[in-house]
Amino acid sequence: MRLLEVLPSVDPQEGGTAEAVRQLGLELDKSGVNVDVATMDDPQDSFVSGYPLSLVPLGPSTGKYGYAKRLVPWLKANVAKYDAVIVNGVWQYHSFAVWRASQGRVTPYYVFPHGMLDPWFRHTYPLKHLKKWLYWPWAEYRVLRDARAVLFTSEEERRLARQSFWLYKANERIVALGIYVPPKNAVNLTAQFLAAHPCLKGRRFILYMGRIHEKKGCDLLVQAFAHVARREPNLHLVVAGPDQTGLLPKLKNLAMDLGVADRVSWPGMLRDDLKWGAFYSAEAFALPSHQENFGIAIAEAMSCGLPVLISDKVNVWREIDADGAGFVASDSFEGTAKSLGAWLDLDRQGRIDMASRALICFQRRFTASAMAKSLLRTLEQVK
Repeated sequence: MRLLEVLPSVDPQEGGTAEAVRQLGLELDKSGVNVDVATMDDPQDSFVSGYPLSLVPLGPSTGKYGYAKRLVPWLKANVAKYDAVIVNGVWQYHSFAVWRASQGRVTPYYVFPHGMLDPWFRHTYPLKHLKKWLYWPWAEYRVLRDARAVLFTSEEERRLARQSFWLYKANERIVALGIYVPPKNAVNLTAQFLAAHPCLKGRRFILYMGRIHEKKGCDLLVQAFAHVARREPNLHLVVAGPDQTGLLPKLKNLAMDLGVADRVSWPGMLRDDLKWGAFYSAEAFALPSHQENFGIAIAEAMSCGLPVLISDKVNVWREIDADGAGFVASDSFEGTAKSLGAWLDLDRQGRIDMASRALICFQRRFTASAMAKSLLRTLEQVK
């Protein structure tokens, strides 16, 4: 089988979609499936070189919509080579381009929305939602309507997607999402991370890792941490990730105003060994997001035996809660403080038991192997 993955960019700083495509592609390759990746990246972008899958960068793109003039001609010339095309994400030119290029052709395409149909965006950014309505009927509605299947990664995501636009038609399917098993040399990776961040040696710390963005609830996390920090003088917070919207200075000022600036670290985006070292060094992972489809970092945390403290706006919260792999609460200051407080209330054995359940939850539900098998089974069933 030969598959084509299409997405706006494979830039690691773009977050979970790019990482999900990379990990799925590598796992499918192990299964004997040939995977090519087409993007609107500039061929000169630094992250293009060395990408582990066969990559076709068809940019540079222009504007926020990401128009790339080479994309449709390339798709029309090459789509027949593939057994299926998988569109990752909506609201940018790549999804409409696949729809255009697929007209009159036999090769089917499938769409992973990756949480981008969540109604949270409608309530939080009403003007942006109105703008989307202007081209929904002639663009994304058609993309979803004509897809062989629209692939959701949880029942919660599928349920929420139906609430975004009343004009909605899709052949819905659920496909598991997962990640690779992490490197096992936890002792060495922990030592490497703490050597790079010596202020954390000997401290208990809660880890956030992801884009620093309004929807992630980073402000709630800082506020809730300040609230519970008085209970445990040795407790620290690490907020790791790229700042793409200019929110970081506001968060630092917030920590200063709340009197915990010296107990919050901002290491930026962590990659490779430092990333895994952070997971292995932390005591728990926190994500009080207002909207989260899956959360690659959640699966990565649990793969390292790290319990997760998440909001009920993370679409896999039911699975986490059912497996006892962490604490779930509302995406509010009160909810976030409740989860942090519940974690501090656990004794040593309670923390060990929850860490064990987090690892079991990952192994049962969120491995890359399960993801690849689920996708291939769906492609076979919905031909």
